[in-house]
Amino acid sequence: MLTIFLQIFIGICFLVLVIVLFFEKKDYLTYALIITLVAGIVSFWIIPEKILSIDFFIEAIDWEIIFFLIGMFTIVEILRDKKVFHEIGRRLSNRYRNNVRKYFYSICIFSTLIAAILEDLSVAIIFGPIIVISCSDMDINPTPFLLGMTICINIASTLLPFGSAESILIVNTLSLDIIWFITYFGLYFVIATLITIFLVDKLILKKYLNQGWSEHCGEENTDENLPDENKHNAPDVTDSKIQEVDHVFYDTKITINSLKDFKTDKWTFYKNLIALVVLIILLIVVPTIYIPCLIGLVIFIIINPVKRKDGSKIRSVSHYFRKVDYKLVFFFMCLFILVGLMEVNGTILYFEALINSLANQNLFLLCLIILFITSVLSGLLDNVPVTLMFLPIISLLIGLPYIDSFTPIIFSFILGINLGGNFLPQGSAADMMTLEVAKHYCVYDLTYKKLFKVGGLFALLHILIGVGYLTLIIFVFP
Repeated sequence: MLTIFLQIFIGICFLVLVIVLFFEKKDYLTYALIITLVAGIVSFWIIPEKILSIDFFIEAIDWEIIFFLIGMFTIVEILRDKKVFHEIGRRLSNRYRNNVRKYFYSICIFSTLIAAILEDLSVAIIFGPIIVISCSDMDINPTPFLLGMTICINIASTLLPFGSAESILIVNTLSLDIIWFITYFGLYFVIATLITIFLVDKLILKKYLNQGWSEHCGEENTDENLPDENKHNAPDVTDSKIQEVDHVFYDTKITINSLKDFKTDKWTFYKNLIALVVLIILLIVVPTIYIPCLIGLVIFIIINPVKRKDGSKIRSVSHYFRKVDYKLVFFFMCLFILVGLMEVNGTILYFEALINSLANQNLFLLCLIILFITSVLSGLLDNVPVTLMFLPIISLLIGLPYIDSFTPIIFSFILGINLGGNFLPQGSAADMMTLEVAKHYCVYDLTYKKLFKVGGLFALLHILIGVGYLTLIIFVFP
């Protein structure tokens, strides 16, 4: 009876922690620490023989993931500081500003490829303002460009795992490598991305090609003068030429005038691009993820010395460490411990048995169940807790006697986790940032309702493509 009580109690703790994430004004890390502490104390009181010492909590944390996150976050801060990705966006804008369709395809492809390495939210922050200002200069509505970008970067995590914390967790926990990821997801990524870009082009961009556009955020477009459906999207700014987009993660300010004048030092740009390529090669060649990441961090620190006030330069990792937001790292630690407690009290084993019984020893049905459950949960909840909760379950399922190949199960799991959140705009941080950029730059055609409708349909399309691809993996190319 006490064991059942403990399972329910820890489950409630886990659910409360997930719910806290919906309240942006709350400090989720504070709640995570309190919930983890309470869960640990109650578990020790009921099953002390399984939680004998502090060693349990230390071993519950996946330290390879922690070191990888710290290293990768620091590298991203360096690339942001040197404006490497801003320079890519500027070059695309200048190169294709006279060809709308080429610009659309290039911005979708490059933002998606960058989102496979960099967090999708950061990509939306960087490319969103550049798209709007470039479209204003080309006299075309930026709505289809913003839609194409945000929909495409939502599937970037199916090419490489680096841009998605969930994929990193899965790859490391299940002892997969980058070659495996590219082998089984590369073709899906290419098919899904090309179909998405083509459909957005033919169904959305085509409607806007002959429509001129320029941003109007002045007094003439106050709430009273806007159409009813756009009143809730009215911006608070009054001077369109000095609009800026800021975000708590880092400072990025792009205006109509500065985009043309903005330019990163050529040597800084190319040496960081080379270092980024070296990092990707190391991640592919070296079997662990944290060692190449730390080696890459050292390389980036060496080639990017920090300039002091007196004009001298120094190579300082602490300078960039101070810029990193470590809240997510500590949040991961708390989640690892909570999932560890769920394992020792039998909760994970119960869910594994339930899913297995529903599948009735049918691999294809089992994969569909995993895809459906993870998609729904990822759409309603934060992806990271869902991933950590299901990882032990997936580990048990791939060891069942009737499972000849673990690939279809893992494919379904990764697809459901990464794409399920795209059904709702609030399930994707990149979608919400795109809406914020649209609001800030007075792109009234891109509303929550429109993104919910278009993004949801494309999320469904991506899932259906995944089911078809899954069918090939199981029945045609087992």
